[in-house]
Order: sequence, then C-alpha cells, then structure tokens
Amino acid sequence: MATDQNLSFVLQKPGEVKYEDRPIPKIANPYDVIVNVKYTGICGSDVHYWQHGSIGAFVVRAPMVLGHESAGVVHQVGSAVQSLKPGDHVAMEPGIPCRRCMRCKAGQYNLCADMAFAATPPFDGTLAKFYRLPEDFCYKLPEGMSLEEGALVEPTSVAVHVVRQAGIRPGQSVVVWGAGPVGLLCCAVARAFGASKIVSVDINEERLQFARKYAATHTFRAQRESANESAARLVKECELELGADAAIDATGAEPCIQTAIHALRVGGTYVQAGMGKPEITWPIGAMCAKELNVKGSFRYSSGDYQLAVVMISNGSVPVKELITGKVPFGSAEKAFQDVKEGKGIKTLIEGVQD
Repeated sequence: MATDQNLSFVLQKPGEVKYEDRPIPKIANPYDVIVNVKYTGICGSDVHYWQHGSIGAFVVRAPMVLGHESAGVVHQVGSAVQSLKPGDHVAMEPGIPCRRCMRCKAGQYNLCADMAFAATPPFDGTLAKFYRLPEDFCYKLPEGMSLEEGALVEPTSVAVHVVRQAGIRPGQSVVVWGAGPVGLLCCAVARAFGASKIVSVDINEERLQFARKYAATHTFRAQRESANESAARLVKECELELGADAAIDATGAEPCIQTAIHALRVGGTYVQAGMGKPEITWPIGAMCAKELNVKGSFRYSSGDYQLAVVMISNGSVPVKELITGKVPFGSAEKAFQDVKEGKGIKTLIEGVQD
C-alpha cells in the first residue's frame, strides 16, 4: 500500500464495519507524535460497540474507527518532543484528558469529564495505520520488550489500577471473579504486589486450569447456588478463614458480585472492575455490617501505564502466554467474531502492511 494511505477499520453502524482510507493525522501541536500502529488487541468494549453501537450513554452516531489497545513505531514527532524519535517502539495510552480540571489536577485524569478516549464516541480509535498522541502518552518500550507485549500494556494498566484500588499489600488474600484477560491480569498484578493467596473464580474449567498455571494459587468453580452458599463454599475450600482481604469482580455478573460481598472478611475491600447490567440487587446489609470498603475502577490513572510497562518488561507480569491468536489487518472482523464467541484469551490484529 502507498505510504500516503491511512487504512482504518471503521464501524459504520451496529454489526457493520468496513475499511476506509482516511487522512493521515498531522502534527498539530509541537508535542504531538504520529505512531505507525503495529498491533492492536481487542477489548470487550470494542466488541460491544461492534454488536450494539453503544455502551451506556456513549452512542455511536457517526462512523468510528475501533480499537484502543495498541503499540507501534514512532513515525514522526513534533518540534518540542525530546524523549522520542522516529523508529522508537511505544505503547500507546489511548485517552487524552483536558489536563486543566480539578480531577486532572488531583491526578485522577481518568475521571476527566472532557476525556478524549480512543474508540469511545465520538472519538476514533487506533485500528488504523497511523494515530496521533501527545508525547507523554507514548511509552517507550524497554529493550527486549516486543510490540506484541506493548499492545498488552493497556489491559495490564487496567489491572494495575484495579489492584491499586484494592490496596493489595504483601501477605494478603484476594479473590478475582472472572478468568478472562482482565481477571487473569488482576491475578498477576496482585501476585506482583505481594498477595500470598490469589483465588481465580470462573464457570469455565479450562480457563481455571490456565489461571492456576498463570498466576492464581487457588481456583474455584462457580455453580448454580445462592450467593451465601457459594461464598461459604469458597471460603472453606480455599481456606480463607474469616474471609478474603480483597475481592475483585471482573465479570459484571450479578451473582458474582453478590457472592464477592459475602466472601469478604469484615473490613475487607471490594472493587468493581467488570461492566454488567446498569442496576443490580446489592447485599447492602452485609456491606454495612462488615464495614466494607467498596470502590469502582475506571480505566487507569497517574502512573498505571508506566508501572504496567515496568512489570511486563521485568517479567513480574508475563503477558506473552495470554496472546492466543494474531490475525492480519484485513481479517479484523473475523478476530472480533472470535472474541465474541469466547475463543482464546487475547487476540491481536496486526498493523497495516506497507
């Protein structure tokens, strides 16, 4: 393909995608960086937009480029850029905050009301040949860290933020509901933070077997039973004594959320990482009686991306074994279909070939 093309994978409307040649982004600010995207992972949110055209209040009203889990090679830099040069390999943090509001100034830029996040309407995503980012949202990959691993920095950053929200300390126990990519990465990050007992919960035995080999010290297969019964069985089988120190839900499923509250010790911490129904039945009595710390977790914030790069590069959070498939850019829709059907763990879409 000619070098002046910017082939992009564009969602036209729910269930309909096509390839478009869009303008190559230009340097608009002296701190801008143009990245030639080489690998992009598929996230559940991408699949949801592809299927339904919306997530909550975010509705696709015009054609939108998909993708936000990417890594690439620096193609061009602005005149003020000092830390990067053409040819550098970078992980791409895909959300640009306003930098001026109270939340940004407090270091919680993930909560910025004016966030421009890739592949969240109305902003285009990274499944294109070229993408523009500010210098400080491009993280140079250390020597020996591959671009494929670079594309896993984004979901790893999500897990870093979740585990930080949980306040995991050495010697603590943590139970993670869901053995998909984010749940598995939460297990790995919790281990790197020093958790001594890490329980992975899922209904899929194959995924639980992988979790045990990957980062979990214990696994628990969920069954059709009440939340109280499931929590009691979990605590007993995994020898959690009076309950877990922390519980993380990476499913968004109501039964998992309810079980997690009952499985915590008094004074424990619960973090919601997965998205599900907008409203559920909540065990408010158990939450109050146990004086639980209940937190949400939204994307990632100050320091999360850089820590994810460090953890992947030094091997404390391995990600290569999570990559179960790679497809060429021209087969992107097939990759979306495979993810929808639950095939593999993490599928990467290769960049546009020259």
